[in-house]
Amino acid sequence: MTAVKEIGRRLKPGRIAGWAAIIVLIFITLCPFVWALRTALIPNAQIFSGDYSLITSDMTLINFKRVLGLVSVEEDLAAGGSGATMYFWLYLRNSVIFTLLLVAGQVATSSMAAYAFARLRFPGRNVMFAVLLSGMMIPPIFIVLPNFVLIKDLNLLNTFVGLLAPYFFVSPFAIFFLRQFFLSIPREVEEAAKLDGAGYWRTFVKVVVPMSSAPITTVGIIQAVFAWNEYLWPQLVGKEHSVRLLNVALAVFQQASPSTRPDWAGLMAAAMLQMLPMLIVLLVFGKKLIGSIGLTSAK
Repeated sequence: MTAVKEIGRRLKPGRIAGWAAIIVLIFITLCPFVWALRTALIPNAQIFSGDYSLITSDMTLINFKRVLGLVSVEEDLAAGGSGATMYFWLYLRNSVIFTLLLVAGQVATSSMAAYAFARLRFPGRNVMFAVLLSGMMIPPIFIVLPNFVLIKDLNLLNTFVGLLAPYFFVSPFAIFFLRQFFLSIPREVEEAAKLDGAGYWRTFVKVVVPMSSAPITTVGIIQAVFAWNEYLWPQLVGKEHSVRLLNVALAVFQQASPSTRPDWAGLMAAAMLQMLPMLIVLLVFGKKLIGSIGLTSAK
């Protein structure tokens, strides 16, 4: 009888409606990814054949092989491709370099700035912090043209320095996020470090950073996802193969088809491969990301 009552309490209409809404949202979210994977697994010529079943009998890995450069030009053309070379591994390397450098710069500078705003006392601190946060209200598209002109005048087009320049240093969101956590650290811990002779820098490196590993990791993940998906700025600044990012390469690959229809199967295969690294990162660190955001917002 007790078990029946417990089940009855759990199966309340509100709970059932909530779970139903979650299932519907998950289904809507996954549908595009499932269909993109399905498109990547069929020959390009079969996409508009009229067969729209989820699983078909002619599924193949040829599109992934074409993107990775594992087939000849003749096999590429036979599979419905354009015969264009994508240099996938080169563009993947460029995206990894861009992402790692951006994350390193953002995490290092933003964490130091956030600690300064949280603990140091200096004239104009609150005004400076308010001005910094106001940068979050400026749409990024507004500063693309001035940044491009500056990078062009500095002769930094088609270089990693030019790609990273607008993003390498502090992020207003990262500073705000980390400052909220630093404010919650008991001052007694830092005062104990000062009694042992540690200054602000040593206290920050030896005490604050180890205690803040979760939010710092969260900032790194957020910035990594942003860097990996960035398109407009790399498309303007990094047009050469040596610095072209994978996101930009996908757009170039789409436009390389000489026919009126893009190489959708190859494009979806490349998109699946491009998405895979960040998907793995989110699967590995997703729980820490959600927990850290919830903890920081509560504090």
